[in-house]
Amino acid sequence: MPVHPIEYRYGSEEMRKIFDISTRYILMAKVEAALAKAEAKVGLIPEEAAKCIAEVVENNKISPERVLELEKVTQHETMALVLAIAEQAGPYGEYVHFGATSNDILDTALALQLKQAISLVERGLVSLTRAIIEKGRKTLDLVCLGRTHGMAALPMPFGFKFAVWAWIMKNNIERLNSVKSRAVRGKMSGAIGTMASFYGKGREIQSLVMQELGLEEAEISTQIVPRDSLAELVVTLALISSTLELIANEIRNLQRTEISEVEEPFRRRKQVGSSTMPHKRNPIRSEKVCGLARIMRGLSIAALENIVLEHERDLTNSSVERIMIPEAFLIIDEQLRSLEYVISNLVIRREAMRRNLENAGDLIMAERVMLELARRKLGRQRAHELIRRLSMRAIEENRSLFDVLLEEKEVLDKISKDELESLLNPLTYLGDSREIAEEVFRRTEEFLDSLQIA
Repeated sequence: MPVHPIEYRYGSEEMRKIFDISTRYILMAKVEAALAKAEAKVGLIPEEAAKCIAEVVENNKISPERVLELEKVTQHETMALVLAIAEQAGPYGEYVHFGATSNDILDTALALQLKQAISLVERGLVSLTRAIIEKGRKTLDLVCLGRTHGMAALPMPFGFKFAVWAWIMKNNIERLNSVKSRAVRGKMSGAIGTMASFYGKGREIQSLVMQELGLEEAEISTQIVPRDSLAELVVTLALISSTLELIANEIRNLQRTEISEVEEPFRRRKQVGSSTMPHKRNPIRSEKVCGLARIMRGLSIAALENIVLEHERDLTNSSVERIMIPEAFLIIDEQLRSLEYVISNLVIRREAMRRNLENAGDLIMAERVMLELARRKLGRQRAHELIRRLSMRAIEENRSLFDVLLEEKEVLDKISKDELESLLNPLTYLGDSREIAEEVFRRTEEFLDSLQIA
């Protein structure tokens, strides 16, 4: 039975397969085969040896069970894989791993995993962003209460929130694409990066191996590819994770009983909200997204710690990466899938939004009255203090701002009663918000359409 929830609870089967132990060994073996082909091409090993090694790998003659069995003896994962291939290659087994060091294989296999995993995350981001745009466009006509510090602020189109989120997701895709160019690189440079073991053919061999595997080369490496770029990748995933939490947290707050403006999809026929309170319909998916973001931020610390290694390399990064990398990608995958489902099926409670806007009263229009007084030569600072004082009176006396304004001669000298009534209408104080949102939706869609994701 699985022990860690990451093995069965979080992430898609597609993402889980990328980091499965069998996939790890298949990719490591694939790197060994590419190395043999390159070495044969430059005349370092016999061509027959390269063909034999490639055949062993391509025909999946290496079982994970055998590698694990050999590792128990050798206490060395890469050597166990080398021996497993060599067993199947007969006399040509002596040419497996010729001139290479373990991390030539491990880092290059990792690059292949990262390439696949990042592509899956990119697709998830694109899918989520399209769902956000679709929901945002459908709710741009809906006016809701904007809040700052958790308190009523100004009216706004509900769809404006989605425009903000769409632009953040666009930025996320750009961030991930940028770091991918640095983090997804393979190496074939020997024990400390000098390529001394390849008899002057090292740069050509590395180039041929990466061409075979469809990877970019590390410009320079020691025994490993420097971990700054891998740390940058994990930190970027953590940043993306936190932006997903931003959205999920807003949905959670708007679903509070006292606000009740949205609701996560709930399968009412069978889904259970509480083992003891039959009435509960909780925002569990959004809560999960928020909880997983906490783990992601913790993983970013581990990634930063892994940058510091001794001399040309020590092994302290290895155990961290075995845990950190699969966890990071499975978590972000789970967050993306969960949030897309929530956004796509989000229940919008229009009546609750109208009611909350109405309950906030006309105090939320104080800014508009203040600016109109300032525009009519009262002066901005004087107008601010006047409306602040009148607003405080309205709050303390539990009266409408409109009634209090009508008692103030300084206000009525500048603005008529009918004009005040018009100024206090929240539906007409939305500024350029709808135009801004539509422009963001359009530009984000154009960006998504331009992407080429493997």
